[in-house]
Amino acid sequence: MTASQQELIRFLEDRFACAQACTDCARVCALRASLVDSDGAGGQELVRRKGIMCAEVCDATCRVLSEQNLVDEDGIRIQLEWCRALCLESARVFDGLSDAEDAAAACRACARACTGFLDTLG
Repeated sequence: MTASQQELIRFLEDRFACAQACTDCARVCALRASLVDSDGAGGQELVRRKGIMCAEVCDATCRVLSEQNLVDEDGIRIQLEWCRALCLESARVFDGLSDAEDAAAACRACARACTGFLDTLG
């Protein structure tokens, strides 16, 4: 296998891993947001909003990664950076909550996958 073939395989593997992490994070964050009382105190409203926003951004990032050549590399890079930043922000919000460990972990895993794919892009 040539070096260019290996680079292509790594690119595709990292892209798939990132898309999968985004899908997992979107699912967990949507669930977390649905468990929060929409009429709850200010802190609960922040958790709900972060969960919804994180789910939407992760879902959009997965869609961008699933499209074939419809988005240029700069567009992909911007989407990945946005997703990574929002996932880390959401993880910090979820850290202080009981029963939100899965959501925080999914957000951090997604941020790592975005970072890994950004590294592949160069």
